Amino acid sequence: MTLLGQDRAVAAFRDAMDSGSLHHAWLLAGPRGVGKGTFARAAARRMLAEAGGPPVDLPGLETPDDHRMVRLMEAGSHPDFRLVKRELHDDPKKKGELRRSITIKQVRKLQDLFSVAPSLGDWRVAIIDCMDELEPQAQQALLKTLEEPPAKSLFLLVSHSPGRLLPTIRSRCRRLEFGPLDDAAMEAILSAERPDLSAADRARLIPLASGSAGRALDFASLDLTPLAQEAVAIMRQGDPDNSRRSRLASALALKAAAPRYAAFLDLIPPLLAAEARKAEGPRRLRAAEAYERARETATLAPRLSLDPASTVFALGTIMASVAG
Repeated sequence: MTLLGQDRAVAAFRDAMDSGSLHHAWLLAGPRGVGKGTFARAAARRMLAEAGGPPVDLPGLETPDDHRMVRLMEAGSHPDFRLVKRELHDDPKKKGELRRSITIKQVRKLQDLFSVAPSLGDWRVAIIDCMDELEPQAQQALLKTLEEPPAKSLFLLVSHSPGRLLPTIRSRCRRLEFGPLDDAAMEAILSAERPDLSAADRARLIPLASGSAGRALDFASLDLTPLAQEAVAIMRQGDPDNSRRSRLASALALKAAAPRYAAFLDLIPPLLAAEARKAEGPRRLRAAEAYERARETATLAPRLSLDPASTVFALGTIMASVAG
């Protein structure tokens, strides 16, 4: 498992590991798609490989794929490891869809891991990916475990918006910051994950993704570049007759377009932030204000199940305000 562009986070965690005083809970904080989940899995693999043996003689958080502990983790059968994420709906009408939240039931099931002694070593590791998706009751349930952690237990908690978490959860964690990836890391990740993309395709994607490899990969798979180009045109030229907003809304309104709609919500705030950084004078202020409004709209829309067409049109109106 290769983790690129987050050397400082890796070094900080390794220093804590090597010191013998590893904090029990780590809040992995930073933008979506910059490697927090990959880091969590790499850290868990290394911890459990070291705990269960044989020891690993590799730098950073690297582990060989054929290590027996790693094979168990990848098969989902390591008794000292849990990965908590959103599950699929039980409702047949929503077959194949993920639940909106991580439930309190899922968090309480972590007690099965921490209520017994480790089986294959002396450490137990749980990853929650991501914390932003925990329902409120689930946050409260997790807090109780974090307040009285069992010995040699490690929680790796991924969060794109740590400010939205309970302050009491944040206070129990050591925070590890993950910044946007540089262009070299983005190029390397895109080349490895999508070798079918041409150099020209990668060159178009990287500026749109704002240092998020996950976002760039989503854009590539969902063909979001035309939508991004239309959004930039609205920001720079306006939309006096509503035609551009209407085209975007129509393109993303159908149920079949749900993945592209979700990615579009993720796309717009970074585009506005990038536009604000380039602009000057009153236009820069308009772009900064538009960024805040777009971020709030993009965050609330899925939580409140807002109509996609209306949401996209509203985001278009926010973007058009940048043009003046």
